[in-house]
Order: sequence, then structure tokens, then C-alpha cells
Amino acid sequence: MRRLFILGMLLALGACSLFEPSGQRYVVFFQEFSAALDDPAKAVIASAADWAKAHPAAPVVVSGYADPEGSAQANKDISRTRAQVVADGLVAGGVTAQRITIRARGEVGYTMDAQESRRVTIVLGTP
Repeated sequence: MRRLFILGMLLALGACSLFEPSGQRYVVFFQEFSAALDDPAKAVIASAADWAKAHPAAPVVVSGYADPEGSAQANKDISRTRAQVVADGLVAGGVTAQRITIRARGEVGYTMDAQESRRVTIVLGTP
């Protein structure tokens, strides 16, 4: 009976891991031609760092974007700088740099407001 109980508990614990979140996505927005973090951006990065620390096996991908204003090279540069600033914030929040992959995406279009394009996405695990 004791073995059956232990087996049941192990199966229940295994089932719980099936429902654990597999990933999370965060978005940090920037002002035009800027890679400076404002207070809301810092709060988003802190939340992402907390989730990443709670899930140490999850990969961390930081992708920077820019609006279509300016040259292609300038947009690639600002998207890389924004992604690096966010990655640095994650490291300052306790995420190891080796877990972080940085991608500079350059310019992307938007549907409503250019602010949509001036962003960095943080993907933790597989959301």
C-alpha cells in the first residue's frame, strides 16, 4: 500500500510539471532614436529577470527592433543597442549572460503607431 501511495505521488508530481508555464514574453518600448530605459521599461526587465531566475533552464532571447525612419544601417544599429541595453538590464537583475541570445532585427513596420516598432522583445523559454 505504501509503494502504491508513493507511486501515485510521483505520478501526480510528474503531471504537475506538464502544466508549468513553458515560457513567457515581455516587451520593452523605447522613445524615437533612443535606447534609454524609462521606469516602465525597467519594471518590465525586472519582471522578466525574476521569471528567468525562477526558470534557470529556459533560454532567453532578446530581439531589438526599430521603426522605419532613418537608414537601414542606423535602424540595425539602434535595434542592436536597444537589445544590448535590455540584456544588460537582465544581467543586472541576476540572469547569467551566457543564457542570453541577442538579435538585432532592424526596422519593422507598424499598424497604429511607430511606438509599436521601437521595442525589444524578451522571450523566455517557449511561450
